[in-house]
Amino acid sequence: MKSHYDTIISLCAGMAAILILSLVIICGVKRGYLSCHAILWWKEDAMNDRSSAEEMIKNYGSIAPKRYTYSEVKKLTNSFRDRVGQGGFGVVYKGKLTDSDGRIVAVKVLGEAKGNGEEFINEVASISRTSHVNIVNLLGFCYERNKRALIYEFVSNGSLDKFIYDRGTSVPNCHLDSRTMFQIAVGVARGLEYLHRGCRTRILHFDIKPHNILLDEDFCPKISDFGLAKLCKTKESIVSMTGMRGTAGFIAPEVFSRNFGGVSHKSDVYSYGMLVLEMVGGRKNFQSGASHTSEIYFPHWIYNKLQQQESFVNTFGDITDVEEDTIKKLIIVSLWCIQTNPSDRPSMARVIEMLEGTLLSLQFPPKPFLDSPTRSP
Repeated sequence: MKSHYDTIISLCAGMAAILILSLVIICGVKRGYLSCHAILWWKEDAMNDRSSAEEMIKNYGSIAPKRYTYSEVKKLTNSFRDRVGQGGFGVVYKGKLTDSDGRIVAVKVLGEAKGNGEEFINEVASISRTSHVNIVNLLGFCYERNKRALIYEFVSNGSLDKFIYDRGTSVPNCHLDSRTMFQIAVGVARGLEYLHRGCRTRILHFDIKPHNILLDEDFCPKISDFGLAKLCKTKESIVSMTGMRGTAGFIAPEVFSRNFGGVSHKSDVYSYGMLVLEMVGGRKNFQSGASHTSEIYFPHWIYNKLQQQESFVNTFGDITDVEEDTIKKLIIVSLWCIQTNPSDRPSMARVIEMLEGTLLSLQFPPKPFLDSPTRSP
């Protein structure tokens, strides 16, 4: 009898072991199946990313910028020898095209941690649609797996932020006088107005700031860096957008909270207003140790000064009446641009009219009651 029970117990133990082994095998298979699918998904995503680039090239045909191999990019930058700039996107190198004219170019090499290339494709697709004196000219691009680069015209004076904060400009003893500031403000306004109304497809930039405004040898401004841009139909006024785009300190209130209204071309207008205020007051903020947060220190301070009709001579040094009127005009227009309610802000076309009109024709703006999120010093 005991032997019979032992046999039954052994059979049960064996069946249990088989059952456990089967479960382990099934789980392993399932895990392997899921792992395979994850790999397949990653490969499919990468293929879709590459096909997006190929589709973009196909759609644009002869209009698409020239495509370069990575070895060609390496050659035209002399193995990435001359670095001229760096940011969160990657590094910018100075290069020279190998064609007959030997044109000097700026090569922006994107970092490898740029996700699936959405911003890269977005920038190429956006800027390929543009042709304007105040928009940087894209000459070509490189797209080889995780190797991505953009080849732009070389803009000799670099970015605007170097002149606002006096950080090692390429032009000795140069500063932004009222005439130069006005020229830059009008140029950027015309570039934005072109993006909003002059293209076949409306382009919203979403990252207007001094770092993304390049200056040529004549201080003609050129809008650059379209990585966060959004394309929309010309007739669309409000665009759908998930998450927040832009740089703290220049972001419109509705971009970081939809409670303030819909996101539209008026969001670029806000950033433009902050850009102009940064030009006018950035140097003063820098020298007074106000931590570069002009959205906290300068707009409200300058609004009160303007409202009380105080002279700007002590603020901006020894300036003429004409220069003071130019500065006042820039301030008034920019204060209109940073109104909290998007509907209270002018269009870029209206901004140009205000800048080119007389100071006396400008209405005094309401005081903006909300600041953009603070950016770090």
